[in-house]
Amino acid sequence: MDNIGQHITANCETIAQVEIQMNEMAWQVYNEAVFAAVKVAVELAVKNASGVIPGVHMAAFDAITLSQERIEDALVYQLSLQAIHKTSLDTQALYGLSVAAVSLLQLVGSNGSVSFGAAEIIKSKHPYQTDKRMFPSGLSAAVVVCSDSISAGSKSDAAGKAIIAELEKYQVKVNHYEVIPDQSTVISQRARNLSKTHHLLIYTGGTGLSLRDVTPESLEPLLERRIPGIEETIRAYGQQRVPYAMLSRSVVGTIGNCLVMALPGSTNGARESMQAVFPHLLHVFKILRGQTQH
Repeated sequence: MDNIGQHITANCETIAQVEIQMNEMAWQVYNEAVFAAVKVAVELAVKNASGVIPGVHMAAFDAITLSQERIEDALVYQLSLQAIHKTSLDTQALYGLSVAAVSLLQLVGSNGSVSFGAAEIIKSKHPYQTDKRMFPSGLSAAVVVCSDSISAGSKSDAAGKAIIAELEKYQVKVNHYEVIPDQSTVISQRARNLSKTHHLLIYTGGTGLSLRDVTPESLEPLLERRIPGIEETIRAYGQQRVPYAMLSRSVVGTIGNCLVMALPGSTNGARESMQAVFPHLLHVFKILRGQTQH
C-alpha cells in the first residue's frame, strides 16, 4: 500500500456507470425491491473495498448514490461517491458497480438473461490529479537558508536541499541557492534583490522563538500582501504530525509578483511545509498574472 501520509485531504468525487443488458423476462422481474437490494450491496461493497482490494485506502464517505435509468433494453446504473479523502475514489466506484451488476444477475438472472460490460469512470476529482491550470510553466525560484551555524561551516544544510527537491517535482527551476547568517539586514537585502528576478523566494530557518530567529521580522515590513491562508495551512499540516509545529512563525506574502515564503529550518519542517501547500500553491501565479481564479 502506498504511503499517503504526506498527502492533503480534500473533497474527492467520482462518478462511474455500467450498462446492463436484460431481456423482457428479466425486466418483468426487475422492480424497486430488487433495486433497493442492489443499492445495499453497492454501499457495502464501496465501504469495504479497502478490506478486499490491495492498495485501497479506507475512506469515510459523505455520499454513496446509485441511480438507475432504462434506455431501451439496457439498464444503466450510475454511481456517485463523495468523501473528504487523500486519494482517488475510482477503484471503490468501479468495484461498487461490479458488485451491482453481479447482484442484479443473482437477483433476476434465473428468470431471464442479464449481461453487462465493464464499468467506466465518467468523472474523477481528487487532490493530486493533473490540472494544467495549477502548473504554469517557466517558474523560477530562489532558496535561501538562514543559519549562523551552517553559514559558519559547522553544520551542513539539509532543509534547503529538501525544499529544492520538492520544487523539482513540479518543474520549478531553482536559479539561486545560498546560505546566509541570521542577520536581519542580510535577510531583507536578499529579499529586495531576489524578488525582482524570481517568481518564488523561499527562506528556511529563523522562524522559531530563539533570540537569533529573525526571519519573519526581517521580511514582514517588505511584504506587500500577506497570505494568511497559506500560513495557516502550513501550521495545521505540521501540527497533525508534530505537536511543536504551533510554535513556528512561518510567514507568506508577496513582494511585487514574487511569492515569498519563510519556512522552518528543520529538514522535516521544511519538507512538510512544502508538502502542505504544493502543488496547489502554484495556482497563485496564474492569479498574479491576472488570470481568472477558478
